[in-house]
Amino acid sequence: MSEKRIALELRGVTKTFGEVVANKNVDLTLHHGEILAILGENGSGKTTLMNMIAGIYYPDEGHIYVDGEEANIRSPKDAFAYGVGMIHQHFKLVDVFSAADNIILGINDGTKYNKKEIAKKVSAIADKYGFHLEPGKKIHEMAVSEKQTVEIIKVLYRGAEILILDEPTAVLTPQETEKLFNVLRNMRDDGKSIIIITHKMHEVMSISDRVAVLRKGEHIATVETAKTTEAELADMMIGKKVSLNIERSEPKNPQRRLTVSNINSKNEDGISVLDNISFEVNSGEILGIAGIAGSGQRELLESIAGLYHLDSGSIVYVDPKTDKEENLRDKNPIQIRELGVRLSFVPEDRLGMGLVGNMDIIDNMMLRSYRRGHSAFLDRSKPRELAENIIKSLEVVTPDAHTPVRRLSGGNVQKVLVGREIAASPSLLMAAYPVRGLDINSSYMIYNLLNKQKESGVAVVFVGEDIDVLIDLCDRILVMNSGKITGIVDARTAKKEEIGLLMTKSTSIAEDEAAQKGGAVNG
Repeated sequence: MSEKRIALELRGVTKTFGEVVANKNVDLTLHHGEILAILGENGSGKTTLMNMIAGIYYPDEGHIYVDGEEANIRSPKDAFAYGVGMIHQHFKLVDVFSAADNIILGINDGTKYNKKEIAKKVSAIADKYGFHLEPGKKIHEMAVSEKQTVEIIKVLYRGAEILILDEPTAVLTPQETEKLFNVLRNMRDDGKSIIIITHKMHEVMSISDRVAVLRKGEHIATVETAKTTEAELADMMIGKKVSLNIERSEPKNPQRRLTVSNINSKNEDGISVLDNISFEVNSGEILGIAGIAGSGQRELLESIAGLYHLDSGSIVYVDPKTDKEENLRDKNPIQIRELGVRLSFVPEDRLGMGLVGNMDIIDNMMLRSYRRGHSAFLDRSKPRELAENIIKSLEVVTPDAHTPVRRLSGGNVQKVLVGREIAASPSLLMAAYPVRGLDINSSYMIYNLLNKQKESGVAVVFVGEDIDVLIDLCDRILVMNSGKITGIVDARTAKKEEIGLLMTKSTSIAEDEAAQKGGAVNG
């Protein structure tokens, strides 16, 4: 087999932000016709490194070569001139424009705007690699996977030969992920060079030819995927032996903690956000919630926490201290919290919700207790002890507990956010996306924390994006699509494909049962 030609090379690339060293003396190669996965913990410098290749940052030291020639990339426009295009996690599309309009936006090649020709060229790219795209369809009418397709075709239309994808599967179903991977393989076979940043080990093993591992800003090694294992890669990433097993125990003495019955809510446009939702949550179990982003998961949890308005239905909570049934719809968010119902929602804007950036970790621990000046929080332990306990148990990377939260990396902010809710000893803990964007080691710490909560009798509701984790961690999985529950499955026996199909199914359990009864009557 002939030696593959190098498409992109980094030599001694270093980037610092003040005292923080994001990348240190990194050497990296990418071949023509190859998919290279970049692996690393949060704060290991993956995105910074890719942003230098894409022209968003400029290296302090070192050189970047494209096809053997040194490249001076000072802007995304320069990157495109070298055939480099990056597809970011958060799409940069104009909602009211069509796919074709977005794809040619900003291109000034001196030719006249010809809608038919553009649509023809877009369709030709889509057909070549196996994409499904309607050039005339407006962005606001598209599913997430279609928007991603537009972003990828946008860089291909501009002639990109090197593509960088940042966490491309974070919001896709397993079926959509497999379609994307088939497209990426087609591109690779056509000679394109692809870099993919992902936190999901099984995806690294499935899609990449080689894996480059970064740790604390340095390049540790690049290995052939076929000659390594998930455990070896994890060891390289963390620098120590890590266990990738989620220890799932059987629920002990499960008691009904929450009954949600026929809740409904419509938004301002009269569209159903929550459509006739009914389910139960038991103590000592983890109930997983799966669904494509925006299927009503957020609104469901916020309605239980008293933060979201419902049009009808009931939410009944059984207080473990008194065994009394409490209708949460009669209560305000503070009363619901005091009953032991906690919501830890990890939003994209971690500092905009839940934490105050200028305050230190200790003060952020106390935030929830200030209102009444006294609470179970302060009774049980001083905020300083609590902060130091969370720093130690979750390995929060910080100089000390007095460090302002805004100085922490996103992943470390997240640990503080989740740790604070767990420290409040809830009887019902709802954790939404608690590992979003976290590296493997930190993610497994959070999973084990949720497991410990379950084992101490807490009813845990876990909204996650990674179906493999939902299957390994949860006892039951509730699947949502478009505000409806499309299925509730036993996580121990459920198949990934089955959950993927339920995520895209349009009818709810209740509608299916009604149709079956109707069929039986008519039959």
